[in-house]
Order: sequence, then structure tokens, then C-alpha cells
Amino acid sequence: MIRIEYPSFPFRLKKEEEKEFIFDECRRQWLRLTPEEWVRQNFLQYLLQVKKYPAALTAVEKEIRLGELRKRFDILIYDGQHKPWLMVECKGMEVPLSDEVLQQVLRYNMAVPVPYLVITNGSACFAYIRKNNQLQMLESLPAFGI
Repeated sequence: MIRIEYPSFPFRLKKEEEKEFIFDECRRQWLRLTPEEWVRQNFLQYLLQVKKYPAALTAVEKEIRLGELRKRFDILIYDGQHKPWLMVECKGMEVPLSDEVLQQVLRYNMAVPVPYLVITNGSACFAYIRKNNQLQMLESLPAFGI
């Protein structure tokens, strides 16, 4: 498991009709603040501030097609050549990172092939690299540009 030290970030929050919202700096829009969205926003700031992944090469919650199904990945980082490089699947903190979560990101990886896969629920984080059709667990997230 990878230990994540989340940076402090001045999230913009608001409440409307008893519902909480958070402003997503990447998508430049207000989103309903769910447990998963809280994890996604914090992990996104970790990638941008701590790991120094470029915001311009970051996509958040974009639709992909898995056969007839339409799904959305959480975070996708592109490399310097604008090829998909690292995909992150976020879950709420109450959701254990089971094999089912890993299988979900692996299915998304069929539609959007990337060498690096990450699953997180905010407190736990696992990263993998795909090499020669094998999945190897990593001890840390890769530095951008590797």
C-alpha cells in the first residue's frame, strides 16, 4: 500500500437546499460533494501539487465505452505525447479496495490502455504497472515523464 500525504488545499465549498457542493478546479464547475468526490478532489490535488503531474494533461470523469456500456473513469493523466499514461479509480473512504475495484479499473484499461493503474479510497492507495501482460504492484506512484 502506498502512503499518501495529502496537501492542504483551499477547496471551495457551498451548500444549496441542504446539499453540499465542491468546486472542481480542473473541470471548472460545481459538483455534488459525495464521499467519492471528496476522495477524487483530494487525490487530484495530491497528483497536481505533490507529484507535479501537469493539470493540462489531466482529465477528470470522462466517458469511455466498454462495448455497449458507457462508463466514466475518475482521473486520467496523459504523457508528454498526449497518450493515456496513468488511470485512477477513486472510491469513497467507506469502500474497501477489493479485487472488484481492481477489476473495474482493469476493464476501463481495456478501453483506454495505460501502463499505470491506481486505485484509492482516500486512506488506502495501490498502484500497478502493466508489463508484458502482467500486473506488478508498485511501492510508489511513478514520477511524471517516466
